[in-house]
Order: sequence, then C-alpha cells, then structure tokens
Amino acid sequence: MWKKQTIWLLTMVSLMIVLSVYYLNAPREGDLALFDEQNVDEMTDQTFSSEEIDELLQQADEGLNEEGTEGESTVADLEEYFASVRMEISNQRSMEKERLQSIVASSESTSDEKNQAYEAMKEIETMDNKEGLLEEQLKSLNGYEEVLVRNVSEDNVVITVQSEEMTAEEANDIIQQAKEEFGEVKIDVVYQ
Repeated sequence: MWKKQTIWLLTMVSLMIVLSVYYLNAPREGDLALFDEQNVDEMTDQTFSSEEIDELLQQADEGLNEEGTEGESTVADLEEYFASVRMEISNQRSMEKERLQSIVASSESTSDEKNQAYEAMKEIETMDNKEGLLEEQLKSLNGYEEVLVRNVSEDNVVITVQSEEMTAEEANDIIQQAKEEFGEVKIDVVYQ
C-alpha cells in the first residue's frame, strides 16, 4: 500500500513536470492569441478523434491549395487551425491524465492498476515533451513559422508544417529529426 507521503511526492513531481511543459510551451511576449468567449466555448465543447483531426488536416490542406484562398484570411485560418488542434490534443490528454490520477488516488485500485496508471501518466508526459521539443527544434533550425507534431498512435507520428512549399530533401530532414526523437516509427510530413 502506498503511503500518503509517497502519493504526495508523486503528485508534486507530476505537477512540476506539467508546469515545466507549460513553461516551455508558454507564449512569449507578443505571441498572445486573442479569442472571444464564443470561440473559446465552441473550441472547448468540441472533441475530435484522431481520424477527425486527420480529416481536418486534409480539408485545411485542400482549402489552402485552391486558387484565390491566399492572403491574410488564410494565414489567420491556419493559425486558428494550429491553435484549435493543439487545444484539442491538450484537452484529450488532460482528460486522460485526470482519469489516470483518479485510479492512482483511489483506495479501491490494486497496486498493479495504480502502477499501470502511473506509467501511463509518465508516457503521456514523455510524449508531450518529445512533441514540444521536436516542434521547437524544427521551428528554430529549419525556420518554419508553425509546426504541429502529433503522435496519433504508438507507431505513427504526423508532422504538419506551415510552409509555402517543401522539397523532398526538407521532408527527409524533418523525418530524420523526428526519428532521432521518436525512434523507428512511421512518420508522415504534411505542409500547408
């Protein structure tokens, strides 16, 4: 049986990890996004599966490739798209972490269930860190305006890059950097 001190320590360590990830991904000066209350309510009420997110990616890609859609509205739509997908992923992972924390905190859970829940929480945190690190690395080293890295399954990572065009060499470079971070998994690179 876990002692209260151990549970408290694990909770504090988890909180430190969450705050560290938030600090690393927090907007810098001048990067603040403005949302009106209606848009925030609409975004928080929606939940998307990974298939729906992939479909949204394809729709956004098709919409951006049509003639006459370039301009300020496209850039704003693209920024909104990246923000909404990030928010959705964050919401899904937060709900999963809450579920796992309730298992860890439950007196009815067995020690095996608690250990599995704790390991799953650590895996979620590790995935968040890897995705954030790769996004920042691709932005800084390759100069992309926006990058979205999503681990859609254990063996599939989708990287969406905001770019006018992308050569095969650039795509291969992104894949190599992703393999250094995630290992040997299937990596899909999409640019918009």
